Amino acid sequence: MKRRKSNLKLPRESLTQSFALVALLVLGAVALAGPSGVLAWTENARLLEQRQVEVKQLEAERDRLRNRVSLLDPRHADPDLVGELLRSDLNVAHPDELVIQRK
Repeated sequence: MKRRKSNLKLPRESLTQSFALVALLVLGAVALAGPSGVLAWTENARLLEQRQVEVKQLEAERDRLRNRVSLLDPRHADPDLVGELLRSDLNVAHPDELVIQRK
């Protein structure tokens, strides 16, 4: 009789170990390929580097535009920039200026 009881426990233990192994494999797969796994981590690091480059480019563009806005402030506009914009946007020239067209 004792042998029968031990034989009955063997499948239960085997089943429990199988479930534990499957759970461990699932956790390992999630750790490797899940949304915060190793593969996603490297992809996120690559995207972070790309975004940092974009941010630097946008900051440079913002600084250039900020400088241009400060030069066009109505209280103290830069006369050279105002004259350049008038000539290029409105095709305005002083009577004593000579206009040479580009081909």
